[in-house]
Amino acid sequence: MKRITMLVAVAGWMLAGAVAHAEDPVKVDPKHYTVEFETDAVRVLRIHYGPGEKSVMHSHPASIAVFLTDSNNKMTFPDGTSAVNAVKAGTVQMTPAGEHLPENTGDKPMELILVELKTPPAAKVP
Repeated sequence: MKRITMLVAVAGWMLAGAVAHAEDPVKVDPKHYTVEFETDAVRVLRIHYGPGEKSVMHSHPASIAVFLTDSNNKMTFPDGTSAVNAVKAGTVQMTPAGEHLPENTGDKPMELILVELKTPPAAKVP
């Protein structure tokens, strides 16, 4: 079930990537997004949501998410569809570029590190 939920979320992020890009989360939602580190290749964001808090529609390039806390969240996409996710602390996920509106649906704070890739990911080696 957890794998199906993740596949639905990833598919939603991929579909959202085809839509025009929304704003940079650091600019439109500085309460929840802080730049921790940046180079020409990556930008590292610290993301923190209190219980029940949600953001505004924004976008990210392809990224690596590292969950620092357990997370119950809902991602709403530009077409109105959404995906509900339960993620354990320590989980690391690749997320494709896309647009979404996140919401912490849990009763505890949600914190993660997001490494945004500024250059396209390298091709897979056979």
